[in-house]
Amino acid sequence: MKNLSELLSLAGQTAIVTGGSRGIGFGIAHRLAEAGANLIIASLHDDEMSKAVGEITAKGWKAKFLKVDVSKEADVQNMINFAVESYGSVDILVNNAGIFPTKTILEMTKENFEQVISINLEGVFLCTKYAAQQMIKQGHGGKIINVSSIDALHPSMVGLAHYDASKHGVWGFTKNSALELSAHKIWVNAIAPGSIDTPGVAEMQTPTTDQQNTDTAKNIDAFTAKIPMHRMGEPDEIGKVALFLASDLSSYMTGTQIVVDGGVLLS
Repeated sequence: MKNLSELLSLAGQTAIVTGGSRGIGFGIAHRLAEAGANLIIASLHDDEMSKAVGEITAKGWKAKFLKVDVSKEADVQNMINFAVESYGSVDILVNNAGIFPTKTILEMTKENFEQVISINLEGVFLCTKYAAQQMIKQGHGGKIINVSSIDALHPSMVGLAHYDASKHGVWGFTKNSALELSAHKIWVNAIAPGSIDTPGVAEMQTPTTDQQNTDTAKNIDAFTAKIPMHRMGEPDEIGKVALFLASDLSSYMTGTQIVVDGGVLLS
């Protein structure tokens, strides 16, 4: 039986976190690096990634970054190759990259809908496919963690129909990929965050002269008021759950979704 420090240790393992340069992604990346993982942060934002990696390496932990569009197959293949070239393996994948632009169905264009699906859902498929191929090649299993949303279970507000569709898809994909990949000792689970205090949410809460933006800010305030814990979550509160799923603490778990929402679904 392993002791607690051994159960939590990710030493020698390589973890990729998409969208890992800020918000929930950085909260996850920070905890995985602290646990000893060799970290790859993948994002589209060079300045943010450079800052994030700088903060992590300043603490003596290992981290590199790479510009990646998860909706582009060549970028995803390059990300896996970069991880292997940098650290020798891919052992943990966190599919966190996602967008959540607000737009009502009546105002939404086909292009609006497809953009959200391509990043939030197709990106999860592409990253899972190529990470799983590498994990199977290595022969010792791995962990895949998909960041879904409580919107995979219940809508949070008007204006997120495309986002909700993508997150329902992520939850379904999580279950089916867990079924398929279990034969290779690859465990696939999801985290469903509720309202988390991130830069992206802060931007949505800032009223502007645009009526829809103002309506969104009001909707977020109304949603937050319903949280039984009476506060938004912090990115690190998702990071701690990701560490649990990435570590041996979750050794008998696959195909499940952990809700981290301050109890808001109870309301």
